[in-house]
Amino acid sequence: MKIATYNVNGVNGRLPVLLRWLEESAPDVVCLQELKAPQEKFPEQAILDAGYKAIWHGQKSWNGVAILSKDGDIEEVHRALPGDDEDTQSRFIEANVNGIRLVCLYLPNGNPAPGPKFDYKLDWFKRLQLHSKELLSLDIPVVLAGDFNVMPAEIDVYKPERWVNDALFRPETRAAFKELAEQGWTDAIRKLYPEEIIYTFWDYFRNAYGRNAGLRIDHFLLSRHFDERLRAAGVDRHVRGWEKTSDHAPVWIELGEG
Repeated sequence: MKIATYNVNGVNGRLPVLLRWLEESAPDVVCLQELKAPQEKFPEQAILDAGYKAIWHGQKSWNGVAILSKDGDIEEVHRALPGDDEDTQSRFIEANVNGIRLVCLYLPNGNPAPGPKFDYKLDWFKRLQLHSKELLSLDIPVVLAGDFNVMPAEIDVYKPERWVNDALFRPETRAAFKELAEQGWTDAIRKLYPEEIIYTFWDYFRNAYGRNAGLRIDHFLLSRHFDERLRAAGVDRHVRGWEKTSDHAPVWIELGEG
């Protein structure tokens, strides 16, 4: 089974890119972030025509997450991260798909830091840690996938000295990601490629993509049930070079039978 995560940076404005990539890559399951579309504006018919069922949680102009499935049904479990009933930002959706509990998330950016946005990011991280711990206690196959807005280590960022005060790379953020992973989650990319420079995001400015001045902020965290099932992982880097594309590239994993 091939599972992908892709921050599309506007599902309607980038729809031709998304559909082209779906046809080319043919993932079985997809997590999308940054839909930037209200619930009623999600392009459901175009996605259905491409061969995918979908559930989504939209929001006007900002955020938004979705899960697509080519074959299996999608059984929604949550469409908000538990722990704060007043949090109205659409950053989380959780479902059962093909025998897997799949969490699609778009963690807050947090800039400028310090400040209220950074506080929200760290609070969101704490809620995620609590929920992910509960998921592990269920002893079922779980995948956390999405845009975490974190570069976990210096290898994950071009010229890390320039990012020391950024919310995506501050010590508090990296510590929160480390604490999450150490609950018992495996970073799929780093398991297979522990020392390679791999990026998933390149800014639109200063020819970042051309210079490969990128960041690795889109991640797959896997429960122990996938220790023997992870077959491959990668980034469809070339998609970032397409016309009118997102500033992220799709990331994917391939899993063997359980």
